[in-house]
Amino acid sequence: MEISLEGYEEKGTQEKVIACEKKMLFIYNPHAGKASIRSNLLDIIDVFTKAGYLVTAYPTQMPGDAVTAAVERSGDYDIVACSGGDGTLDEVVTGMMKRTDRRPIGYVPAGSTNDFAKSLHISSNMMKAADTIVGGKIFSCDMGSFNDDTFVYIAAFGLFTEVSYETDQQIKNVLGHMAYILEGAKSLGNARSYHMRVTYQDEKQKQYTIEEDFLFGMITNSTSVGGFRKITGKHVHLDDGLFEVTLIRQPRDLIELNNIMIALMARKIDNNNMYCFKTDRLLVESEEEIAWTLDGEFGGNHTEVVIKNRKQALDIIVPA
Repeated sequence: MEISLEGYEEKGTQEKVIACEKKMLFIYNPHAGKASIRSNLLDIIDVFTKAGYLVTAYPTQMPGDAVTAAVERSGDYDIVACSGGDGTLDEVVTGMMKRTDRRPIGYVPAGSTNDFAKSLHISSNMMKAADTIVGGKIFSCDMGSFNDDTFVYIAAFGLFTEVSYETDQQIKNVLGHMAYILEGAKSLGNARSYHMRVTYQDEKQKQYTIEEDFLFGMITNSTSVGGFRKITGKHVHLDDGLFEVTLIRQPRDLIELNNIMIALMARKIDNNNMYCFKTDRLLVESEEEIAWTLDGEFGGNHTEVVIKNRKQALDIIVPA
């Protein structure tokens, strides 16, 4: 279903028709979060229309639908806005990155955790987020490439990563980011490590190689992961061309595992059990296939991944 509104008639003593000279494609996931978009949809479109946009609303029908819509339709519009969780944003960005004529992206968060929106200071209030899209400013944000795929703010493997894409959507809707904690706790007893070789270069282009058994790893461009702020480190900038990388070694016993969890929750680095560094690219190799997650969605099983930071590759509208 598509809704196309060419103007808005304001009720009053005199009718006023707003001329729509700009075109907006609004892609939304009707099932994200608590399906709150359904009760706010007309008001959101009203905000866009009052700002002079001719709005085409496109509700996604299945996983991957937003990618196709962004690839095939965005060229006909001045701006592409989207609403849903981080997975919906990931799909829209993935589609947009496949184009050479990329349009600015606006985001109305409607998911369970909305990590990337928090990093960009986009309000969780849907109407305020809609106002930001029509009255905010352009921010040229870094994006990540993962082999031939794209991610917005996190690529991860190991402990807890299966939680995000295996937790039932209804559980996410009710519990929010607590769902990740509750489901993740179940996996502690089955935690396993992966022998990996990680090659990266630092900010001075000096190359390093680490070979260890890792319990968990995340390559991020975000100040929030799983609903927890500042867990990715200090001095995080989303447009500096650098990822923040956290790799957690296999603990020798439950005490070390507990110390790791405490360090993460306290936003502190446990130098005995973690590698933390910044880089613009890295190569991750393993003998066995390892499952990865990209922005909370399944990213495939891989024995080798090349991850690169695409500095300031996409324009996103943020609060002015």
